[in-house]
Amino acid sequence: MAERPTYSIVIEMENAKSIDWDEIGLGLKALAREIAEVSASGFARPKVIVSHGGLETDAVSLRSSIRAEAPQLAQVADLAFAACPGGRYYDLKNNGIPSSEGSILVFLDSDTVPERNWLSTLLKPFVDRPETICVNGHTYLSYDDFFSRTFALIWFFPMAEGDERFASKRALNANNIAFRHDWISSHPFPAHNGFKVSCTLLMHELWSEGHKIVNVDARVHHYSPRGWRFFFWRALVTGRDADRKFVELHAPGRVQRIVKSFTRWGTMSWRTLRRVVNLAPQTGMPVWQIPFAAIVGLTFYTFAFLGHFSLAVGLVRDEPEIVPDYVVHS
Repeated sequence: MAERPTYSIVIEMENAKSIDWDEIGLGLKALAREIAEVSASGFARPKVIVSHGGLETDAVSLRSSIRAEAPQLAQVADLAFAACPGGRYYDLKNNGIPSSEGSILVFLDSDTVPERNWLSTLLKPFVDRPETICVNGHTYLSYDDFFSRTFALIWFFPMAEGDERFASKRALNANNIAFRHDWISSHPFPAHNGFKVSCTLLMHELWSEGHKIVNVDARVHHYSPRGWRFFFWRALVTGRDADRKFVELHAPGRVQRIVKSFTRWGTMSWRTLRRVVNLAPQTGMPVWQIPFAAIVGLTFYTFAFLGHFSLAVGLVRDEPEIVPDYVVHS
């Protein structure tokens, strides 16, 4: 039997701002279950680092909240808290790296819930192939009403079922991924003004060094985005991030960026229509709701176009994306 690698898990608390503690607790309970199962198979007790954007003194209340919602976690793992005052999403991920131990580092988000065999599936390629650098899990949006079903259809994650082609080509999931510790320690998530750009840049770093990203069926479900305020803000940010990625990866001129905003609008509109029509039935969405879901999806990517175009043409400044308070509490 191959030797079991040691590992740590980093959980960011940025996304926890938009959900309730009972929902966070559900994810932490599932995490404790997964740790217990791999420990029973021979893995050593891990260290779980909770990386948050508050002060060092906030660790006391965080530990208390975690103990109240998921007391099982402290029974199966060593908990540590790493403060990064004012840190954004990727800052918090990087902030947890120095506190981690072991040869493997797993990243999980505070608003995701691991499913059965998630952790064992994520760790297995490291056991089987010592050359493995990065293992990417399968994240999808949960749904229980019209808007959450619509988000699941138009979002950046593949669906839970019936979406194999998209799932096989999925991008790097910073919310459900594992790395060799020595590699991620020397290649942290790149600093960037974008909201969700750093994971794309890291993916290209992996490719440029000749590393293969191993996609596995290690599943977590992500709580669906909530509220119209988040919808409009996230759409605009999605567009601005698309322009930022284009600039970083292709170094285009202003005219190319503007043209790209229009071509992406067309591409994403067609993709949205195709996915809603083809995949809506498997979500349980009634037929009469499908046209409305398509309208919502097209509206989202029209706002994304406006965000993309406005940054490409220079109508807005490229400043660090911070989740506004009115979105967090929507």
